[in-house]
Amino acid sequence: MAAVDIPGSKSITARALFLAAAADGVTTLVRPLRSDDTEGFAEGLTRLGYRVGRTPDAWHVDGRPQGPAVPEADVYCRDGATTARFLPTLAAAGHGTYRFDASAQMRRRPLLPLTRALRDLGVDVRHEEAEGHHPLTIAAAGVDGGEVVLDAGQSSQYLTALLLLGPLTRKGLRITVTDLVSVPYVEITMAMMRAFGAEVRREGDAFVVPPGGYRATTYAVEPDASTASYFFAAAALTGGEVTVQGLGSGALQGDLGFVDVLRRMGARVDVASDRTTVTGTGELRGLTVNMRDISDTMPTLAAIAPFASGPVRIEDVANTRVKECDRLDACAENLRRLGVRVETGPDWIEIHPGAAPVGAAPVGTEIKTYGDHRIVMSFAVTGLRVPGISFDDPGCVRKTFPGFHEAFGAWAGEGVSA
Repeated sequence: MAAVDIPGSKSITARALFLAAAADGVTTLVRPLRSDDTEGFAEGLTRLGYRVGRTPDAWHVDGRPQGPAVPEADVYCRDGATTARFLPTLAAAGHGTYRFDASAQMRRRPLLPLTRALRDLGVDVRHEEAEGHHPLTIAAAGVDGGEVVLDAGQSSQYLTALLLLGPLTRKGLRITVTDLVSVPYVEITMAMMRAFGAEVRREGDAFVVPPGGYRATTYAVEPDASTASYFFAAAALTGGEVTVQGLGSGALQGDLGFVDVLRRMGARVDVASDRTTVTGTGELRGLTVNMRDISDTMPTLAAIAPFASGPVRIEDVANTRVKECDRLDACAENLRRLGVRVETGPDWIEIHPGAAPVGAAPVGTEIKTYGDHRIVMSFAVTGLRVPGISFDDPGCVRKTFPGFHEAFGAWAGEGVSA
């Protein structure tokens, strides 16, 4: 049984850093993800005056329920969407003037539904250049709270940011959501808020968060389910087997649901309380699947779809067009470069069989990554069946898994060209 040590969840680590910073006391995060995104988040907290101590297996954060310790700060959010969306919201609960900027890639990603909601709550938010994009400045004076309407159809992170803010407001929040994508990520947020002592509940289309703050705690970060998807898919594709410890039936992350897609395609899946094992059976069936709630794993499925026995149609993934890149088009373009027939629509992609084990796909194809870690890791799986695949920016995996190529190559028994 091949066990793979998957790094901690990026989504959980980012939420835990926010919660730890907002909590009363010192929080210890056990086995947090150490990657460019999470290091950027921790660096942002430091710029805001929070103390973040690091040991090899844990981070220790001194919480400040009253907000940032400095009256002014200039924070660079790198490529991190959680950093770029969560930290301005955290700063809004304090008192001071805080400027946030991000990479060119992150500057392109939308922010307006969140900043509009913050303005509706009385927060002074100013976009310096394009409205609804970084850079922006928050003139913070605390947040009273109250009722607000939010469109979270592009990203559930907008809702998560407001939920996390709720206990820090003076009156609490009632957030009415008109559209919502990636619901499991919101469920992660709510579970983690409760672990830090806050109350949160859902009432139909509304989310209610009373005031009261957070309590410091010791919090263990589970392995990243999105990252695990590449290894699970590789096992299904090659007839191999992989086990990921720490991701089981009690896992918070909805992206573990990707293994159910693999089961429908013919893989054997065993989900225990503390681990998940996927075993390839030599069969990959075509299917139609709605991936709205697990859209970060859409590229993983797209990467193995050419080897299925029938077409693979992935639906309801419009939000993948506003990730690090337009992932739907990026997958389609790279599959076509491999000689695969692909059709796309506004929120769907259909991939037809055609990259046979031997000879059908071109050799030596360079994958256009658009600087997106998930494109690299997904097509590394394709590389297990198509020799000679390379990447124009293999190093962008540092965003979530700096050691991916080495770990994936070790599991596969040989390195994937990069």
